[in-house]
Amino acid sequence: MKEILQQYAAYNLWANQKLLDVILKLDENTQQQIVPGSFPNLYATVLHMWDAESAWWQRMKLHEKIVIPSENFNPTMQEAVNGLLQQNKLWVEWISNATTAAVEHVFAYQNSKKEYFKQPVFQMILHVFNHGSYHRGQLVTMLRALGVEKIPPTDFIIWSRKK
Repeated sequence: MKEILQQYAAYNLWANQKLLDVILKLDENTQQQIVPGSFPNLYATVLHMWDAESAWWQRMKLHEKIVIPSENFNPTMQEAVNGLLQQNKLWVEWISNATTAAVEHVFAYQNSKKEYFKQPVFQMILHVFNHGSYHRGQLVTMLRALGVEKIPPTDFIIWSRKK
């Protein structure tokens, strides 16, 4: 399990970096332009990805109060990207140093609706990476809708071939 999580953590960081590099090259108006999706624009989607990964990290670390980054300040796109990539690196580092017991540990948490759950850490981490893939797909769709033609492929198989 740990090897799979290490691969997904490295892939998550790589794929996010690829897409975020493209997004950062766009002007602020394009980053904020309204396009169909779960969130209104590229900026809001990236911010959500950071907020979600940060919340899951804090849950795993058993923080009593979950602090959502976007609730404390209104970051620029560059700051949101930096925050998300830093969070991605924390997952890579934690998984690299985790024991089997830590990965399999069942922890209790409450979601944003204050509902309580207990799950193994590895299931939560797999969810985090799957969540990232879902929103990267939305970012690609938004980029295409905004007329961006050069979008790098971010499939897991492409990352795995470069290892």
